[in-house]
Amino acid sequence: MDDEKINLSIKNWAADDRPREKLLQKGKLSLSDSELIAILIGSGSKNETAVELSKRILSSTKNNLSELGKLSVSQLCKFKGIGPAKAVSIVAALELGRRRRLEEALEQKKITSSNSVFEIMQPVIGELPHEEFWIIYLNNSNKVIEQFQISKGGITGTLVDVRITLKKALELGAVSLILAHNHPSGNLKASEADKQLTRKLKTASESLDIKVLDHIIVTEKSYLSFADEGML
Repeated sequence: MDDEKINLSIKNWAADDRPREKLLQKGKLSLSDSELIAILIGSGSKNETAVELSKRILSSTKNNLSELGKLSVSQLCKFKGIGPAKAVSIVAALELGRRRRLEEALEQKKITSSNSVFEIMQPVIGELPHEEFWIIYLNNSNKVIEQFQISKGGITGTLVDVRITLKKALELGAVSLILAHNHPSGNLKASEADKQLTRKLKTASESLDIKVLDHIIVTEKSYLSFADEGML
């Protein structure tokens, strides 16, 4: 039994099976998610290797990195073998991944479809536990001038000030805009309040010769486009 516990240590594994050595010798793509997390946490315990601990943590989120990224430091610390330092390393690494995705989306600044709006906004609001309403202001080439959070609310709704929305558009010299908000529930059905607000903003914008091109409802996995659905 003692020999079995000793062999659990990564130091006793073959060099090719150790995550750090494997990355150096074979490249980052050769590593599994659990092996990458094992590199972050550095060590396991006397009864569990870092890789096995990482597999256990991933298993709790059904091997879904997006779900893992939602865990807080305190939630991660509930796993035996994970202290604050290791938990912070995991949270920081996954947050960097989220920000990298956001930057990649923002590099594609020209809006060409509803999906391109989703790619920009999902990393911003797709996984939030509360609703936020954002405006994307565009120039005459459909390129993003600025993304602006117009309101932040509770689980079921937000309030949007039409005057602030249009004042910002005039300040930026925007010729069109796209509305975007999230549904934390995951429900992609537009509410009557969503429809009324869209009509209100569209009517007010047209009086200033500013077009509302779309209203996107974002969830973690998908989206609803008012324009695609013929709801504008």
